[in-house]
Amino acid sequence: MSTIIPIRIRITLALIGLLLLVSCSIQQRVVTPANPTPTPEPLLFDGERAYDWVQKQCDLGYRITGSEANRLAGDLILAELQDRGWNTAEQTFTYQATPVRNLLAWQGEGTQALLLGAHYDTRRAADMEDPTIPVMGANDGASGVAVLLELARVLEWRAPESRIYLAFFDAEDNGRLDGWEWIVGSTYMAEHWGKSGEPPLKAMILVDMIGDADQQLYYEGNSDASLRQQIWSRAADLGYDTRFIPEPRHTMIDDHVPFLQRGIPAVDIIDFDYPYWHTTQDTPDKVSAASLTAVGHTLQIWLENWMPQP
Repeated sequence: MSTIIPIRIRITLALIGLLLLVSCSIQQRVVTPANPTPTPEPLLFDGERAYDWVQKQCDLGYRITGSEANRLAGDLILAELQDRGWNTAEQTFTYQATPVRNLLAWQGEGTQALLLGAHYDTRRAADMEDPTIPVMGANDGASGVAVLLELARVLEWRAPESRIYLAFFDAEDNGRLDGWEWIVGSTYMAEHWGKSGEPPLKAMILVDMIGDADQQLYYEGNSDASLRQQIWSRAADLGYDTRFIPEPRHTMIDDHVPFLQRGIPAVDIIDFDYPYWHTTQDTPDKVSAASLTAVGHTLQIWLENWMPQP
């Protein structure tokens, strides 16, 4: 038997059905928000990664200016910088009938710049021990390059209207051999700075022989006093006060000097109390990842907070 439903009840049921349909439609349109993408953790300097760069350079052999190993080292450095998104350039010239190649990388734009440098060549004679054998240069050369390459990976450059340069100097380490001078590559770069459109330098920081496992980084005598105090203070803030010792000890002719001579504040971060200097024993086992970390971490934090003086 059929049941007759009064029209008002049918209208009421129809409205309820419509409301349920709209409700379902609304529910279907609700999109549960995805988990927000977390802010990436800032990269921190990794001494083990830097140590790998020491080993990679030494695996190429003696990186004497003009040699095949030197060329391969330069190619390795440029390839890594380009992979990390840095702009790169080469600066080539001839000295004592030998081809010399400086390397540059940079980030940022502006009317002023800061330069961080290291030399990548090695000495052709271990004259402090056996001059018939070259120097491997794990600390004297490779350690500074390793710090720069790891900084190229982690550095977040923030200085407005400023550019950061990484410089890899050739022909630093054959002074007093066969009539060669010291610091040939850096001298050439300092003399030619700006001729290819580089902005004026506000400061220059050099890292040389900084990987010694028995690390003692004293004030270097030629370095700009204010600049070195800033860096050593930052190191102390980060807990490296037993490694960065704010007392003068050695005065060096090193790759910072040509920039000082042109009125640019410059600092040499160097551990010259290294018993294997210019010997056959300057090998990767004398280098410590912890020492590389102390220098690289200090420079990373100092650079990321650097503001040029007026």
